[in-house]
Amino acid sequence: MYPALLSIHSIVRWLVLLSLVYAIYRAARGYFSHRPFARADNAARHWTATFAHIQLLVGMLLYTQSPVVKYFWNNTKAALQQRDITFFGALHLPLMMTAIVLLTIGSAMAKRKKEDREKFRTMLLWFTLALSLILVAIPWPFSPLAGRPYIR
Repeated sequence: MYPALLSIHSIVRWLVLLSLVYAIYRAARGYFSHRPFARADNAARHWTATFAHIQLLVGMLLYTQSPVVKYFWNNTKAALQQRDITFFGALHLPLMMTAIVLLTIGSAMAKRKKEDREKFRTMLLWFTLALSLILVAIPWPFSPLAGRPYIR
């Protein structure tokens, strides 16, 4: 089960990032050029939220199975002295969950707005906040929180 989840996670995380960037692009383009909120804009909003929710479920399953996280919770005092273990044990999940909550709120609010420009503005604001938080929560090789190579 664990290797299959890792494969799904690897695919879906890129779907989340790509769809989020694409949805932000569509929202910015629509907002600044006063376009009508088209079916493709709604699809970008919808699929971005859907991919994020799938990733949340897969991520929560992986979190519960992770040997790094298990070590963190079983040896918290020692684990807090190790930056990477602290990041994955205590920071990564809450940051990503908060990003998904922001994205979900933005998607739901945009869906309910009456005017097209307000739909774009809402998507642009909330999705950009979510993406910003996701970018902070990714263990980039250059991150001060935790470092992972680009390709493992």
